Amino acid sequence: QVQLVESGGGLVRAGGSLRVSCTASGSIFSTNAMGWYRQAPGKQRELVAAITRGGRSVYADSVKGRFTISRDNAKNTVYLQMNMLKPEDTAVYYCNADIQLSAVVPSRAYWGQGTQVTVSS
Repeated sequence: QVQLVESGGGLVRAGGSLRVSCTASGSIFSTNAMGWYRQAPGKQRELVAAITRGGRSVYADSVKGRFTISRDNAKNTVYLQMNMLKPEDTAVYYCNADIQLSAVVPSRAYWGQGTQVTVSS
């Protein structure tokens, strides 16, 4: 089946940078939009950034100018470069991908297991 595996989270001081990656693997026909969500303790999961297969991206207002999403279609991988990190960016970051398993099956969303990003003040 399909697996989304994230990597790259960790602990960083405010003002620092981290890059998280997510690779989709399995019997994949096509990977459409990919994105990153995050969930802080006691809060709802929210969209951080998303990118289409063609490279169009959207960002949450809170991360515009600090975070950059990119992808490598050949590797079914999406990246999130996070700069100028703030303590309020602390959350579990989840990868999301809209994946089609065959030409005759509609695509659906898949989720990674999450990676913790902690920003200390």
